[in-house]
Amino acid sequence: MQLPSFLSSNLALLVFIPLVLLSVIACTLIGPQSSSSFESFSSSWKWKSVGIFNSYSLRSLSSYEEQHGHLQIVGLAETSPFNNSFHQNLVVEDFNNSFHQPPQEGREGIEKGESNEGEEETDKDISNEGEEHGNDTDKGVLKMYSRLERLEAILAKSRSSIREAARNGSMISNHHDPDYVPQGPMYHNANAFHRSYLQMEKNFKVYVYEEGEPPMFHSGPCRSIYSTEGRFIHEMEKGNLYRTKDPDEALVYFLPFSIVVMVQYLYVPGAHDMNAIGNTVADYIKVISNRHSFWNRSLGADHFMLSCHDWGPHSTSYVPHLFNNSIRVLCNANTSEGFNPLKDVSLPEINLKTGDIKGLIGGPSPSRRSILAFFAGGLHGNIRHHLLQQWRGKDEDVLVYDKLPRDKSYESMLKNSRFCLCPSGYEVASPRIVEAIYAECVPVLISDSYVTPFSDVLNWKAFSVNVAVKDIPNIKKILMSISQTQYLRMHRRVKQVQRHFVINGSPRRFDLFHMILHSIWLRRLNIRLQE
Repeated sequence: MQLPSFLSSNLALLVFIPLVLLSVIACTLIGPQSSSSFESFSSSWKWKSVGIFNSYSLRSLSSYEEQHGHLQIVGLAETSPFNNSFHQNLVVEDFNNSFHQPPQEGREGIEKGESNEGEEETDKDISNEGEEHGNDTDKGVLKMYSRLERLEAILAKSRSSIREAARNGSMISNHHDPDYVPQGPMYHNANAFHRSYLQMEKNFKVYVYEEGEPPMFHSGPCRSIYSTEGRFIHEMEKGNLYRTKDPDEALVYFLPFSIVVMVQYLYVPGAHDMNAIGNTVADYIKVISNRHSFWNRSLGADHFMLSCHDWGPHSTSYVPHLFNNSIRVLCNANTSEGFNPLKDVSLPEINLKTGDIKGLIGGPSPSRRSILAFFAGGLHGNIRHHLLQQWRGKDEDVLVYDKLPRDKSYESMLKNSRFCLCPSGYEVASPRIVEAIYAECVPVLISDSYVTPFSDVLNWKAFSVNVAVKDIPNIKKILMSISQTQYLRMHRRVKQVQRHFVINGSPRRFDLFHMILHSIWLRRLNIRLQE
């Protein structure tokens, strides 16, 4: 129904005049501000902690809700050595009210889609509301949505859908999938994980900044112990999956620098600091913040970096917002050094000596595995020193070596062992965890302060054994107490989760590349950007 022309004019004046007055008052009170420095920038944007996930995001949210009522996220940078203005922008919300309504009236139903019915129609409605504004004169309601608000509406719908799936609490997904249907106790909540994964495939888009020259940017090693870093950067640069060239439609922004290559080119052997590396990261973020608006609007909260080098976490400390706010995807996922599972992602460490996984996957049946437990590795750190001191050459069932004898093959020893010992070295991560999973050997995790990869989805207790450092002398007793039936279950579950750690030449659904992205997707779901 068309409004009379004089009413349309009056309505426009009623909307326009207050906006002008507010702008004048705001400019008078605030005054001009400079945005030349990313560190001093005072953003008019805020982001809220939505509170849909805790650090184990896809567990049964209904039981968590009953226990806590709301999420105790009082500050993502709480344990950080840095103090910055970010704390003022973090809002803790009541868990029951964390599904945000659309920014204006007239969007009823965006978040009512708790089932899959009508998803395509709703998303189509959201995407077709115009570049900057959308008007709905049929109902006589004036609606104005920015691109960001439309993206947040899609995310809100995804949160609602995932929460509904999580309440199911099923060990098997009720979603049809031609490739794989998650099921079993290896998942905190198989139904919620599958729903979340499908929502990611449908909605997730990543913008990769083009600033920076290779090799320190847009590149990385695709073999050796740092292979996961290089492989991920390579796949994002190819742009075949999830990448968008339009930054306005992206949900997250990738900072494609490689700490591994920076160390190779910038670090002076024997030097006592890594200032050259940290300053390069800081300069890069400064360039990004000056050329684009996206870093400053969220103070980096919807940006992510990825590093498998031990120095990755400390290198981010040269930019407080990067350390405190951004999604840091790290092999060195050490909570004692500031790793925060609510916003950071634990990256599996995989040592690809030849660049591929040929011959590494699979192993004999449990009945043909004659070794109870196995480890071979150098004296790197106190945990390994303690392990070797207790077990090296002392037991025929628990075979522990610092140097493997020449007549023994490392891969063969893995595949003939029931349990594979995975102690931390100088840093918390160890490639032995994934090596064990590839060889279908039950991992025995021996570490302090380590967050296992994909632990927001995977229930590691179902397919691995955790041994406290103080219990290293009791390793044999602990493993012998595991019944044959329980071991067979764990072995079967290791084979099932194996697909989530496999690196494929061309990524396949549910593999390592997709699981890394899914972890980033979950962290993006955990926040809501608002004007």
